[in-house]
Amino acid sequence: MLRERASLLSEIRRFFACRGVLEVETPILSSSVNPDAAIDPMLSGYRPPGSHRSDRLFLQTSPEFPMKRLLAAGSGSIYQICHAFRNGECGRLHNPEFTLLEWYRIDFDHFQLMDEVDALLMQLLPGCAAAQRLRYADLFLIHTGLDLFTATHAQLLDRAEAAGVVIPESAQTGWLIEMLFELCVGPWLQQQKGVIVYDYPAAQASLSQLSAQNPRVAERFEYFFEGVELANGFHELTDDVEQRRRFEAENLKRQRAGDEQLPLDEPFLQALEHGLPDCSGVALGVDRPLMLRCGVDSIQEVLAFPFERA
Repeated sequence: MLRERASLLSEIRRFFACRGVLEVETPILSSSVNPDAAIDPMLSGYRPPGSHRSDRLFLQTSPEFPMKRLLAAGSGSIYQICHAFRNGECGRLHNPEFTLLEWYRIDFDHFQLMDEVDALLMQLLPGCAAAQRLRYADLFLIHTGLDLFTATHAQLLDRAEAAGVVIPESAQTGWLIEMLFELCVGPWLQQQKGVIVYDYPAAQASLSQLSAQNPRVAERFEYFFEGVELANGFHELTDDVEQRRRFEAENLKRQRAGDEQLPLDEPFLQALEHGLPDCSGVALGVDRPLMLRCGVDSIQEVLAFPFERA
């Protein structure tokens, strides 16, 4: 497994070297972190010399924000292989500490980035062919019978209840859509060797732009292999005002869930205000394709020291 991991990392580096993409490093420790309500960050601390106080720091859930600061400073297209950390994630496809490949391509839209993700995974995964590309709304209609853009909250509730789902009283429309997609489309994805799902609902835009042609969808995609999500990519949002609004909305979600609101990454927002070049970026967990490449059932089997033995 050690040799397979080393070989996979070497292949990744050759892939980007051939394309002239620069490898960079950014900090793991930071005074701020992505406030995404679905991600629980890990805390650390730093005690300055001669001091008894400890400054609170976060272990980064992704290198995205400092990498975008490099892009705004004129780095050009860049990639990074690093460790990332997330609380409350451990199991067949998760480990609290994991290896992440993240890259950004200047003047690429998300369709061009899909091409590159496809090329990389065809190189890394034996027997992997070019992925099917399907819109989120089309898959939703095929597998739930509902139109993503016209279905009412009541119709979504009825469809979920018909599937035997216990619905919390606080369930919002967006939550129902995500849950139905996973429940109804997920089994089909498990039978496919490679699928790129794109045009995610605007409510799931995360850090991506909304489509100029159809603002109901985001210029976001995810790559699935045998139902396992391998990559999550965006045509990156460059508007600092909109980015701040989304961060504040995520913190409100955290507050409603009883979680702590997190400090916003002001240097990152300042970099957006300064000017982020038009680009697309993607995060790809390295442990999952290694698991598939080795024909094992859990990423724990491809980690030298999984969490319980760390």
